[in-house]
Amino acid sequence: MKRRMHKSILRSFITVLLILALTLQPSVFVFAAPDNISSPSYILMEASTGQIIYENNADERRSPASITKIMTLLLIFEQLEAGKIKLTDEVTTSAHAKSMGGSQVFLEEGEVQTVDTLIKCIAVASGNDASVAMAEKVSGSETEFVAMMNERAKELGMENTHFTDCCGLTDSDDHYTSAKDVALMSKELITKHPDIYNYTKIWMEDITHVTRKGTSNFTLSSTNKLLKQYEFTTGLKTGSTSKAKYCFSATANHNGIDLIAVVMGAPDFKVRFADAKTLLEYGYSVSHLYKDENKDKLSAMKIENAIEKEVPVAYRGEFRYLDIEGNDLSAVEKKIIMEESAAAPVKKGEKAGEAAYYLNGNKIGSVDIVFGKSIERAEYKDYLHYVLRYMLL
Repeated sequence: MKRRMHKSILRSFITVLLILALTLQPSVFVFAAPDNISSPSYILMEASTGQIIYENNADERRSPASITKIMTLLLIFEQLEAGKIKLTDEVTTSAHAKSMGGSQVFLEEGEVQTVDTLIKCIAVASGNDASVAMAEKVSGSETEFVAMMNERAKELGMENTHFTDCCGLTDSDDHYTSAKDVALMSKELITKHPDIYNYTKIWMEDITHVTRKGTSNFTLSSTNKLLKQYEFTTGLKTGSTSKAKYCFSATANHNGIDLIAVVMGAPDFKVRFADAKTLLEYGYSVSHLYKDENKDKLSAMKIENAIEKEVPVAYRGEFRYLDIEGNDLSAVEKKIIMEESAAAPVKKGEKAGEAAYYLNGNKIGSVDIVFGKSIERAEYKDYLHYVLRYMLL
């Protein structure tokens, strides 16, 4: 009798727990920030919004080792996009490129490889020789390419960065960056040039050396062991020297959310992967992304002081908002804020209004609404021509 009563009480207790689990709002559950990260400097960022989810000493200047190559890859992909180089272009290895030590793919002086192959050598095997060969292809010399790297870093707002080479092999105190700056250049690379994933997802692939010594195959093996340790991994770049210790910029995609976890100064290679994985897992446990592609068509705006009566308007782009507090994103409200008319002249692309987004009464962001064409202010002669043309029709 007592046993049956105990079972009945237990079943009732379990039922109550299940009901509570099903009815509690997501915001009730609080995910604790990770406290087991050993790396002294790190950051976790959502790529599409640039929102920082978690960080520690993220602005501290540190030696980056081979994660320097993220900037090298960014410049290469920008050159590809601009049409200044092509994946099929051939690159001849110089004596300087061949002389690079450290991580390399053993290019010989005079050896010819395509841009496509050299990108693989950089992204998969972290080839220092391949990086210098591509720097010379793009700029004529590594020195000129490094100048481009530093200029691009300034444009991206990388305030704690200065490069002295294109591969990170140097131990110079003048070659430094920060976890935040690494995240910024990683963000630019993966959001503007997602084709990088065609390379950073490669685990192992052969290339062919054709030199005066003959033909031989060489196997590129990824330095990114997280590809086998974390199913959502998409990239990006590892690095290590005695000065930098172990660094890593890890990218992952899950449920449509791209995260970037950067760790610098990890004590060993296992810790850098473990810390990055911990950050990514935490990020996905708290992150929920609201996205409005803004595909709806907007009504034209009236235009004054012009022959034309209306001017088309459109959204500048989509809207994204990352929530890490467990809010109900179905409650996001969108408000179109725009005057009834505008006075000519107006220029295509200029702001005409905005779509503002609110959550729980608070504004969480906006997207500009812009003019779809340029319209000049009408003069007396324009009205005269208009009237004459109308009368002759």
